[in-house]
Order: sequence, then structure tokens, then C-alpha cells
Amino acid sequence: MTSTSTSSGTSSGTVSGTASGPGSRAGARAEASPVGGASAGAGLGTAVVGLQWGDEGKGKIVDLLARSHDATVRYNGGANAGHTVVVGGERFALHLIPSGILAKDTDAIIGNGVVVDPDVLLEEIDRLKERGVDCSRVILSDRAHVVLAHHKNEDRRRESALSAIEGGARIGTTGRGIGPCYAEKAQRGAAIRVADLLRPLVLRDRLTRARLLSPAAAGLDIAAETDRLGKIGERLRPHIKDTTYLLHDMLGQGKRLLFEGANATLLDVDHGTYPFVTSSSTTALGIGPGTGVPARHIGRVVGVVKAYSTRVGGGPMPTEDAGKHGARIRERGNEFGTTTGRPRRCGWLDLVAVKYGAMISGVTELAVMLLDVLAGFETLPVCTAYERRDGAKTDRFVPDADELSGVRPAYETLPGFGEEIREVRRREDLPEAARRYLELIESFVGVPVRTVSVGPDRAQTIEC
Repeated sequence: MTSTSTSSGTSSGTVSGTASGPGSRAGARAEASPVGGASAGAGLGTAVVGLQWGDEGKGKIVDLLARSHDATVRYNGGANAGHTVVVGGERFALHLIPSGILAKDTDAIIGNGVVVDPDVLLEEIDRLKERGVDCSRVILSDRAHVVLAHHKNEDRRRESALSAIEGGARIGTTGRGIGPCYAEKAQRGAAIRVADLLRPLVLRDRLTRARLLSPAAAGLDIAAETDRLGKIGERLRPHIKDTTYLLHDMLGQGKRLLFEGANATLLDVDHGTYPFVTSSSTTALGIGPGTGVPARHIGRVVGVVKAYSTRVGGGPMPTEDAGKHGARIRERGNEFGTTTGRPRRCGWLDLVAVKYGAMISGVTELAVMLLDVLAGFETLPVCTAYERRDGAKTDRFVPDADELSGVRPAYETLPGFGEEIREVRRREDLPEAARRYLELIESFVGVPVRTVSVGPDRAQTIEC
């Protein structure tokens, strides 16, 4: 359940734009409208969403697009997500702060839909500062909910209990407390929001309730934790704002916003392979509730897809290859989680799943990542249909773990390409087999490929 754009010798893409074109900060800005006006900021937002099970390389796309936007905005998930960006050979691993922090003069906003582990956030800020990154641009929603130790305890307890069930029923969470924090947000009684870190009396009250309501918080030292969290709140105070009004003010001023999704479509709590999903709305549909910005402000949706499939944790993955091909992909793609270090399950590209993901988020363009990983395979099977238990074929995805576990992938096999492509910078210079691979993706999904990544660094990108 992480999302990485780097891999040793592999990675993701970028999005095109000239000084006066749709990718530029100046060229795409609309004339400023009064805040709240009928046309204020319409279409000024760009969304970047993963179309598979995460780890597609969204971080690299966000990093590159951020240079033509005024702010990057995270709207879901927590420290269970990991985005890795490589700049000039230097690797940055981010878990809560939007990847756009690496772009000069671009704000990095953590929206109300994110659940924030304040210890992780402060560690991330400190590490970035040590490397010369200006973190005064990190802005944290006062309405984001706070992940605490008892959420992590509960997360691990539940996973352990599920593992003991015959047949193995664990979800495969990262143990970061994300699900229990979202659950407490919905239950409301003991939930703590970022603003509460600045209110000692409220904080003490919520912690007292948590100790009463949650067995995982039974031994909580209320006084010590109130003091500890209060100190954290003071450190975060300069970053805490009402981000909903902030974002609408920016739109009213004609500023461009880049919305960064964590996890990916097939892990969405409503539209993914339930119950083997994360606990938030991971698609572009989550932007509204996760930030307070309505859909009419989103004019461009970039769907990020790996050139193959990976998954971590439990749940079905129809095109998984547990043999030598999957192992080769894992080795070439350095497929290990940014957050957990867990080896990812690897397999062939599943276009049935990708097309579904594009449909759910209303994707307007595709970024195909880690194409370089596939160099050297003699053939490249691509899943274009499923065969159900009853023998019927379908090209529709099955967002239910039990049903999906019973399908068999039907493949269309394309010739592979032997040449390494990490130095290629134009689509027409790719090997013919690689171009055919991209054309199949476009024709099946019905969305154009605008970006191809052939390596982890910013420069290793093809703009189509």
C-alpha cells in the first residue's frame, strides 16, 4: 500500500507543457475571480491518481507537474503511503508531505481527508530541512485527524487476530494505524483533529474518552500524552491552517492546484477489491471530501499506470506471476515498498483493471511508468479479459475480492523488446515492440498516453 515512483534503474514519468501551454504556471492561469464566484477557479485543478494497486510512480509525476502549479494537495490516506522521487540522482522518500515540496515556490498542502501521524510528519519535515528543502511551505489542515499510538496498537492487534483464522484472513495493512484512525473519525466520540493539538483541555478530554472506549488505549497516561501532544502541536502551529478556505482563495486568485492521490484505485474503500483495500477514497472522487474543493475545479486527470502489475498485502491479483517472470520484474523494478520494505507481488499488465480505474476517476490522459523494466522479455502478455468461474468471458473488472479470486486472465501476447530504453527521450525512438505496447494500452483503455517513464530520474521521461 505504498506508492513509489522510483526503483533502482526504473521509474515513472512527467507531463508536458511549454512556457505558455497547459503545463505552465503562467499559461494556464485563468483570470482571477472573486472567491465564491460562479466561475472562480473552474478547471484550474489537476489530479494525479494511481489506476492499479498503488506503487505506480505517482510521486515522480507529481514532482514534475508541481513546477507548473502553485500548490500540491494531498487528500487521502496517511503514513501508509510512500512516494519516492529521484532528483539528480538524489532519492527522497515521502510519506505525508506531498511530493511537490521538492518544487521551488510550490506549497505542499495536507488536506482534511488525510489522517496524520504527527511524529512521522515532524520527522519528515526535519529530514527535508536537513537536506536544504524549505518546509515553511508545508501547510496542514486543522481538520485532518490525528493517528495515535492506540490506533497502531489496534491495527496490529486486528491483523494478528485475523492471521490466526484458518486459511489466513489478514488484510495485510502496514500497521500504521490508518484504518482504526478513520474508524474513530466516523465513530466521533474520541477522535482528535489537528486543531485539538492546540487546545489542551479538549485534548485531555479526547484522550480520556479514548482510554474509556478503546481497549488499545487502556494503559494510556492521560497527563503525559496531553503534554507530549501539546508540544507537538506547538511545533506544528506555524503550519496549521483552514485549508478549505485557503484552497478556495487560491482558486479565486487564478492559482493552479495539483491534487495528489495516495494508494490507488483498486485499494479504494468503495471501489477497490474489498475487503483487501485501504480505508479512504483513493480515486479522484475523493478530492471533494478530502479537501473541500468540488469537482468542477478539476480540469485534468492524469492516470498513472505501471507497465506491469504489482500488489502488496493480501487480496487477489489475477495476473500475478509467482515464477521466474515475476521475480525478474521485481529485481529489475526494485519492487519493495517505500514505507514497509515488503517485496511486492509482481505480474503482467492487467488492462481490464486499468480501464476500470480510468473510468472511475474520469482520466483524461495516461502516464505509463517503468516501461524500461520490461526490456529483455521475449514476449509480453497483456490481460484484456477475464474468464469467470462459469466459463463466461468479460472485459469488466470485478471489484470484489471473492469474485475476483475466481477469475482467470485472458492474455493478448505481444512481442517483447530486447533493447534497453533508459536513454530514449522521444516516443518515435522507442523500439517498435515498445511502441506497439503503448498503442495497445491507449486503444484498450480509450485514453491517450501523454507520458512514458523510462527511468527513476526526472530526465528519464518521454513526453508524447
